[in-house]
Amino acid sequence: VKKGVLEAGGYPVEFPVFSNGESNLRPTAMFTRNLASMDVEEAIRGNPLDAVVLLVGCDKTTPALLMGAASCDIPTIVVTGGPMLNGKHEGKDIGSGTVVWQLSEQVKAGKISIHEFMAAEAGMSRSAGTCNTMGTASTMACMAESLGTSLPHNAAIPAVDSRRYVLAHLSGNRIVEMVHEDLRLSKVLTKEAFENAIRTNAAIGGSTNAVIHLKAIAGRIGVDLALDDWTRIGRGTPTIVDLQPSGRFLMEEFYYAGGLPAVLRRLGEADRLPHKDALTVNGQTLWDNVKDAPLYNDEVIRPLDTPLREDGGMCVLRGNLAPNGAVLKPSAATPELMTHRGRAVVFEDFDDYKARINDPALDVTADDILVMKNCGPRGYHGMAEVGNMGLPAKILEQGITDMVRISDARMSGTAYGTVVLHVAPEAAAGGPLAAVRNGDWIELDAYAGTLHLEVDDAELERRLAETDPTAASRTIAASGGYRQLYIEHVLQADEGCDFDFLVGCRGAEVPRHSH
Repeated sequence: VKKGVLEAGGYPVEFPVFSNGESNLRPTAMFTRNLASMDVEEAIRGNPLDAVVLLVGCDKTTPALLMGAASCDIPTIVVTGGPMLNGKHEGKDIGSGTVVWQLSEQVKAGKISIHEFMAAEAGMSRSAGTCNTMGTASTMACMAESLGTSLPHNAAIPAVDSRRYVLAHLSGNRIVEMVHEDLRLSKVLTKEAFENAIRTNAAIGGSTNAVIHLKAIAGRIGVDLALDDWTRIGRGTPTIVDLQPSGRFLMEEFYYAGGLPAVLRRLGEADRLPHKDALTVNGQTLWDNVKDAPLYNDEVIRPLDTPLREDGGMCVLRGNLAPNGAVLKPSAATPELMTHRGRAVVFEDFDDYKARINDPALDVTADDILVMKNCGPRGYHGMAEVGNMGLPAKILEQGITDMVRISDARMSGTAYGTVVLHVAPEAAAGGPLAAVRNGDWIELDAYAGTLHLEVDDAELERRLAETDPTAASRTIAASGGYRQLYIEHVLQADEGCDFDFLVGCRGAEVPRHSH
């Protein structure tokens, strides 16, 4: 990037910002996404910068840096670090994250040993790079490209492929040109761009986390993006990328097959790309960039008439259990469970789940619905990726691999299953989820977009009045520090989990002099 900037007549300066390490940060990297965005915003505003190249990678860095830049609205281009090479185990390709969920369940079921599990871990991450599945990192890289904020092919070039360096160099060239053209982020991040991204997310089988992150980015640039836009734009869109966790392949194959430009070309040729004329950072329209994109493999990027899933659009669910909405990823769900009525097996929080899930005495059957509370943005400050609850060991031993699960948590984009997430309002904000009890009956109809707890309104109110579901989060907040700031100001999942005081574009006008 630096060489490209210098070559085009600019002067590159590195600004390190908060490092949002996805794997190691506790309780979750999502807790510090907003902090990283604040770091970016103030670095841009406080220094004499004409433009920025955002160097991003893991799940939260892409939205965090875009959020910060959007609040300043200067010329901006995204360069992603790229996915790691395919994992290898027992002669087969294995994907980041997805294989962990699969094999950990097999360990619990007694099908493989812990030694086999650890051998798979050793073969899973063979190079630098982000997750090589269509997890949140790959999804958000695809979102950045479909939004028009990066050069074509940014999303999928492997991290260690020399073409990644070429793209970085060209991005450095281009950002200098964008300064002369005054091509600010607000000219690219339009409502039309977000609608293109929503349609793209369905086509690639993208992560549910994109729902939260796109809403947060839109809020910073001043675009009104609603949860129901995911239904209006995304539903009915086939998933055509055959990639784990929804399908078979990994990001290497995706790039070699043509990458995201090939997907966008397929959508455009079928008149399924909502806004072909959306502007991108290279000064061309999205369609100009992809209309002649090569496509090398119909197995990896399928034709629309032979999709991986007929309807991959994110399911937005509403009902008395989720008045403000919840989401479900159909491309990773079991079709037979998309409509289901079951008895609730309730866990009050993640610790309760961990303590009881493998208890042989747990009263649970395969037809039940696992419900977990207090894992939303306030309840598990940061809204950890614990929503894809592993099944009880005694259910796994029966050969059952999926059950309906409901929570106010998130899940990794590498995960799979019939999992209802982001229930809003969350339990710790006094949402109806806090009132669910063991034995209650719940009905899910993902096709109709409904999630109903078979308890009348009066009984729900009575149950909520018996306890104070917000007490635990208030106690944590009382300890002060960033946790207090977070719990007191974080918005709910349907609003993007940004801080209420960060929403909006504040521009990049340089503040008063320092001397």
